[in-house]
Amino acid sequence: MEITTITELYVFVLAGFVGYQVITRVPPLLHTPLMSATNAISAISVVGAMVIAGAHYNRVSTILGFIAVASATVNVVGGFLITDRMLRMFRPAGRGGPEGPITTGAAAPGKPVAGATPAGAAPAAGSPPSAVR
Repeated sequence: MEITTITELYVFVLAGFVGYQVITRVPPLLHTPLMSATNAISAISVVGAMVIAGAHYNRVSTILGFIAVASATVNVVGGFLITDRMLRMFRPAGRGGPEGPITTGAAAPGKPVAGATPAGAAPAAGSPPSAVR
């Protein structure tokens, strides 16, 4: 083996080890920003794979480039879906998303919940019971 091959293999193994150590020590609060950065890197991979697939070096590079484009695209789309789902967990109460407003059944201090009756009072006849989603 040539010295350059050994050096490249050493750098690859070292980068894999350091990457694993860094990722496993990321606190859960930083997962969303880290996921967004990873999506940006995957988008760069899509562009590079498209260049390789469209360069027409030979049939093998075109097929491997197409597989790389498909894999990186699935990674980017899945990453954005997961990031969106994670960010929905941090939305403040009352701020709606595509599924509509979020109702918690609790009101701000000093403000009554719509449709609720004071403690100990019976609801008016014919009024629907207050429901909490």
